[in-house]
Amino acid sequence: MDSKMSRMLNLQFIFISSIIMIHYFPIAISTKWCVANTASTNVQLQANINFGCSQGVDCSQIRSGGSCFSPNTLINHASYVMNAYYQSHGRTTEACNFIFGNTGMFTTINPSYGGCVFRS
Repeated sequence: MDSKMSRMLNLQFIFISSIIMIHYFPIAISTKWCVANTASTNVQLQANINFGCSQGVDCSQIRSGGSCFSPNTLINHASYVMNAYYQSHGRTTEACNFIFGNTGMFTTINPSYGGCVFRS
């Protein structure tokens, strides 16, 4: 193979690799979940659960027998509801933080555990 052909193949490889990275890389770095801030009060957490459940979030998973019921804590239940709301309302900062009175925060670490799956 001559040098011109080799350069052409290298350029094609770089071009194709770039397209693949541009297309798929943002997905890998943009996966976020909305969870309750640990500084939130129990009153705020309960208000977040009440709001999310009244806005169409399927809260059956945080009820007794649901896959996210245990551990039965307000912060875990609120985090599940807040993330479900965030994921179903455009994945905006407002849908995580502002809507919930600045008690939401983002994480790039999947908060799912056991059978409890936090949607992304």
